[in-house]
Amino acid sequence: MKPITVYVPCDAAALSVGADDVAAAIAAEALARHRPVTIIRNGSRGMLWLEPLVEVVTEQGRVAFGPVTADAVAELFDAGFLDGQPHPLGHGLTEEMAFLKHQQRLTFARCGVTDPVSVEDYRAHGGFVGLERALTLSPAEIVAEVTQSGLRGRGGAGFPTGIKWNTVLNASAQEKFICCNADEGDSGTFADRMIIEGDPFLLIEGMTIAAMAVGARQGYIYLRSEYPHAAATLREAIRRAYEQDWLGENIHGSGHDFHLEVRLGAGSYVCGEETAMLESLEGKRGIVRAKPPVPALHGLFGQPTVINNVLTLTSVPVVLAKGADYYRDFGAGRSHGTQPFQLAGNIQRGGLVELAFGVSLHDLIYRFGGGTASGRPLRAIQVGGPLGAYIPASQLGMAADYESMAEAGAMLGHGGIVVFDDSVRMDRMAHFAMDFCVVESCGKCTPCRIGAVRGREVLEKIVAGQDVADNLALLQDLCTVMADGSMCAMGGLTPLPVRSAIRHFPEDFAPIPEGLA
Repeated sequence: MKPITVYVPCDAAALSVGADDVAAAIAAEALARHRPVTIIRNGSRGMLWLEPLVEVVTEQGRVAFGPVTADAVAELFDAGFLDGQPHPLGHGLTEEMAFLKHQQRLTFARCGVTDPVSVEDYRAHGGFVGLERALTLSPAEIVAEVTQSGLRGRGGAGFPTGIKWNTVLNASAQEKFICCNADEGDSGTFADRMIIEGDPFLLIEGMTIAAMAVGARQGYIYLRSEYPHAAATLREAIRRAYEQDWLGENIHGSGHDFHLEVRLGAGSYVCGEETAMLESLEGKRGIVRAKPPVPALHGLFGQPTVINNVLTLTSVPVVLAKGADYYRDFGAGRSHGTQPFQLAGNIQRGGLVELAFGVSLHDLIYRFGGGTASGRPLRAIQVGGPLGAYIPASQLGMAADYESMAEAGAMLGHGGIVVFDDSVRMDRMAHFAMDFCVVESCGKCTPCRIGAVRGREVLEKIVAGQDVADNLALLQDLCTVMADGSMCAMGGLTPLPVRSAIRHFPEDFAPIPEGLA
């Protein structure tokens, strides 16, 4: 009897709710019933409310069941789930599930589909096609392709990737570096972790293409230490890439050399800022550097350095494989390509949704996310991490792209969206922003180091109803100093959630009647 292939995720989100136990239970039950199975530990499809999501390969395609517990496995076998038979936990063909069917997955096309550490599986699903094409191009031609695609950095300000690469390409130096910023520390974000745990060769391929484009021979992936499963998966994928000549000296006889290492951060949020990350990579305390010079000219160990985050670098193989025009056709205005949006917080269907820029926030939260988990009215969302603006429910018609968000006084950042219902107190959320900066500031510049402490103190007085009008005026002045005077985005963006909370929810900053605080 031919074994039936069953996919059980090894993604950290699935592991946290018992995926290992589920896989063991399926193996044991199959053995007891003399039903041979091949269990493949894949990445997550991004439907986190259904984890562990078990998929069974049938003649019609992969059939999904979830959330599966170890206790439910015997019942699934009784119902004939190995033959794709219906069950209350069944969702039909995975690819036909509405949450997945209506996405535009370019970067995450393989995530949850393949064995994350199988080079053969990666290649069978279109992997390394972009790198193979890059091997036929000159460095300038690779940079031109990335520039023409309109790819922008998938974080912060959305700086054009091609311009950054061109700067490093034209810099004169004996050595250049590629650094991947995988220090994913924003609240409500998990796309970096998902792609590293589910499709790590895509990041390896993107970094190798970047190295060929600018003339670098060494790359580093700066990964947060809180991602042990991602680190293990990535290191195993790198080992196998070396074994099969996709990394190392003279890659597939091309004359190109590229070496790649994983370095773990020690938990500092500010090391997500590129220059603090460089300091940490050099073995120093992670504090920001003054700019100029920019890292593209004077980066790691003083050499020209490309610094991109995971989502940027994993977009590059798609650009090279499909062509600049193909990628550029996705999106809206000057926001080209797709963005993996991450839905979190008080939301019914939390998970990852990859769509072209320009989708409305309303569609993301209601069409894909299903609204609030509590069933209460949505009051606010925060986009772009703990330093992102709070957006009221009345503005959910806004398009999720760089320009629309900036025009509204917000930012897209890493694509994290955290949902709050009408029970949230926005004065408390403003206080959290300042308190977060107090804890995470590297301490190098006074506006951030001292400003956040004073901001927290002022907000505590406002929350307590003390001289609210005067303290609000003081808080606004303090926010101006922090925004204009801080060395990096840590202090410079902390005022964004504070000001947006005051602007959109002024009623939460009024004196609180006694007994209701």
